[in-house]
Amino acid sequence: MGLADISRLLGGLALFLYGMQMMSSGLEGAAGNRMKRILERLTSNRILGVLVGMGITAVIQSSSATTVMVVGFVNSGMMTLRQAVWIIMGANIGTTVTAQLITLDVGMMAPLLAFLGVAMVVFVKEPKVQHIGKILAGFGVLFIGMDTMSAAMEPLESSEAFISLMTNFENPIIGILAGTIFTAVIQSSSAAVGILQTLAQSGLIPFSSAVYVLFGSNIGTCITAVLASIGTNRAAKRTTIIHLMFNIIGTAVFTVLCLTLPVTQLVGGLTPGRPIAQIANMHTIFNVTTTLLLLPVGGLLADLAERLLPERASEKEDGHVTSLYSITEEFRRGGTSLGLSAVHTDLLSQEIKKMISLSGENLARAFDSVLNPDSELLQLVNDTEEVIDTMNKEISQYISKILINNTNTESVQDIERLFLITGNAERIGDHATNIAGYTETMSKKSIVFSEMAREELSCMRSITLEAVERLLVRESDSAKWLSRIAAMEQRMDDMTRAYRECHLERMRRGECSEEACILYSELLTDFERIGDHILNIAQAYAGMHS
Repeated sequence: MGLADISRLLGGLALFLYGMQMMSSGLEGAAGNRMKRILERLTSNRILGVLVGMGITAVIQSSSATTVMVVGFVNSGMMTLRQAVWIIMGANIGTTVTAQLITLDVGMMAPLLAFLGVAMVVFVKEPKVQHIGKILAGFGVLFIGMDTMSAAMEPLESSEAFISLMTNFENPIIGILAGTIFTAVIQSSSAAVGILQTLAQSGLIPFSSAVYVLFGSNIGTCITAVLASIGTNRAAKRTTIIHLMFNIIGTAVFTVLCLTLPVTQLVGGLTPGRPIAQIANMHTIFNVTTTLLLLPVGGLLADLAERLLPERASEKEDGHVTSLYSITEEFRRGGTSLGLSAVHTDLLSQEIKKMISLSGENLARAFDSVLNPDSELLQLVNDTEEVIDTMNKEISQYISKILINNTNTESVQDIERLFLITGNAERIGDHATNIAGYTETMSKKSIVFSEMAREELSCMRSITLEAVERLLVRESDSAKWLSRIAAMEQRMDDMTRAYRECHLERMRRGECSEEACILYSELLTDFERIGDHILNIAQAYAGMHS
């Protein structure tokens, strides 16, 4: 095998991997948050959960992507560990679709598919058409890469050293280790199986050896989910353990079967003379059979994962987004952004909800501090404001990073709306700090509000907290929900006008001091602007796709 052949082999491998990446990118752009909605709604039943995981993974062609989405959902509390079990099982079946597609004889059509796809991307400006173009182009480039690798490997058919190396894979341990390591390095079982099919098609590895490499690739694909779980809570880490247990158990069972029964011969006999199809069929049989075996004991897998990783007080959520960023950052390092838009949106929504809740708590303390001055309460307001400011900074940095490579239009729009919500939540916190800060002025200058003003402050406190609470409980009917909050904001505007008139009347009667008048006027301004920010948040939420 000369230098030119090695160059062609590497070039073919590059085209194969890039074709898969193009398909993933196009599918991510086309599918978007629909994957998340399906996962959330149809996972209560184990059979439905398996079917959903299988269907989504078959479409996006990446069990790692589906598993990492599940890790994100479990980490954010939107999915239970037991729901995740069924999705993971289905994902392992769905990932076999790529290998089955490769068995199709579309070599002659590959250049045409690549041309059509590129033409759609270059000449059509409609985003949805461009996403479909990427899928077609990626599919074509993938097969061109396989043909190039196959041609480059022809000289190896006469290489005794290479044939001897491939023969070593008949040893189950060596074969499984080779498949595990190779898949862990390239972070894609679909790509690893595709390359294995190319080797088999070229006659460089017998099917009897390839099966063990194939089993190992199922273990190696877990590395992406393991990386994604770094920095997450215990529940999310347990999800990756279940994924790993599923494939280790399946590998152990099939290795024993292949060594004691003529399983390899039986599967090979289904498509004699077609090593590509033989590997694809074994890949499918492996995952379907393992799922059928483990489906009745899925709950026990979850129990075992909980025993292996019990809850620790030191690992409970700290209210900051920094640790959660590792989910998507590690997944991106794995070489794919597929499925990330759903994880991004969920993580941000959870953190922003905490931020709004903290702002609401500070509003309550702020009004209380004015009504009943307390230095400790004022200090608590200031401490919480620092937390809110830190969250705002971290979330903003997080958003700036994830928007760079996000290809899904709906997801980008949702994330931009979440950024707007973050800014408004931070401003609510600022107004709470302003209100609490008036306490110091009141104390220094011995300012006391009239009984009527105190009653008005109590009313302002009640409606403000009610509005924030309604923000935190979004309803399925966004239009009605937004209408209710808009009505509350209008009430706050009406109250501001009415209280200003009452305030002016008290000033005419000389019932309040000049300092009290100024302070109360500023407080009314804060109250009115809080209502504006609440409405801005509600409008942004109502406009989201998920």
